[in-house]
Amino acid sequence: MSNQMNILKADEIKAEIAFDFSSVEGIRWINPPDSEDILIAGFPWIEEDRMYRRLPLRVKDMLRPPVDALANNTAGGQLHFTTDSNRLYIAVKMPSRANMYHMPATGQCGFDVYIGDQNEVRYYKTTRFDHSKDSYASEMFSFPKKKMRTVVLNFPLYMGVQHVLVGIDEGAAIGKSDFLKPGKKNVFYGTSITQGGCASRPGMAYTNILSRMMKEECINLGFSGNGQGDAIVAECMAEIDASCYILDYVANCTVEMYKDTLPGFMRILKNKRPHVPIYVISALRKSFYYFMDDLNMPQDPKDVIGDFIVETIEMLKKEGYDQMYFIDGSRVLGEDFEETTVDGSHPTDLGFYNMAKILYPVLAKEK
Repeated sequence: MSNQMNILKADEIKAEIAFDFSSVEGIRWINPPDSEDILIAGFPWIEEDRMYRRLPLRVKDMLRPPVDALANNTAGGQLHFTTDSNRLYIAVKMPSRANMYHMPATGQCGFDVYIGDQNEVRYYKTTRFDHSKDSYASEMFSFPKKKMRTVVLNFPLYMGVQHVLVGIDEGAAIGKSDFLKPGKKNVFYGTSITQGGCASRPGMAYTNILSRMMKEECINLGFSGNGQGDAIVAECMAEIDASCYILDYVANCTVEMYKDTLPGFMRILKNKRPHVPIYVISALRKSFYYFMDDLNMPQDPKDVIGDFIVETIEMLKKEGYDQMYFIDGSRVLGEDFEETTVDGSHPTDLGFYNMAKILYPVLAKEK
């Protein structure tokens, strides 16, 4: 289901949210697209489409249907601002309700908030809501002391958001945040793991962790089950003024599919953005690694992908391209990788934190 256009005013949006707004007195409700002070990050085409969507609407008919649908999931979306309000609320309207068995509703449909100053923000709270509903309002903080705070709100990872309203005290100041470095956009392409499955809350997706570590915008183009090297997605990525591209889509491909798509995908990016580095991550290690003898598996078929990535990079260098780097995916979950997933594949918060810690020095090194 498509996210509804964000063309309504705050009072009109309230009518679509199952919440008694009169029960919270003295709150001013703001629709982020209508505010010059709230930075909306993670949606490169929001000015064009006025939607919380991760790919442009104009290519809708060129996308495979599941990719088009997943583009409406809001993984990687963030709201940044400063305020001296004692209280912060958000009110949210989604196209559907929580429905995943292996991922908490707080990660699928919830927001979380980080608070601090322009140098550092720390996790404070996650939305509390009725998981059977497709809309909710939630208090994000209530402090007795009034002071200017930097606020980062992270969007749901596996659900679309049609509308979100930010609520602050009447008369409170709201201003622009400089937490994110201007112009820095790290663009991630991949699978459900990239999208954030199965983090317990949005701020624990590894792209959001890296955003805080690097203080840079991270565009999350993870498409659950559908990171298959679609050329049209590469063309969209090439439109973004990126500081780097990270390709992590092995898990959704057969070996043959991956070999067929990777070189062309990289050429599309390099032809449009020749000086933007590309990092390619090989297959993450799965929990069955220690049981391959019991399974009569001499080798995980996707272990050969690492060699292919290195060969592809060398081939493209001979064609005149540069700044392409291989990242060994078997190492990114850490040494105790078998303890870092929900189901043998999808990371827990610990797995995502390990990924971010390992990727951070690699990505920061070339900048």
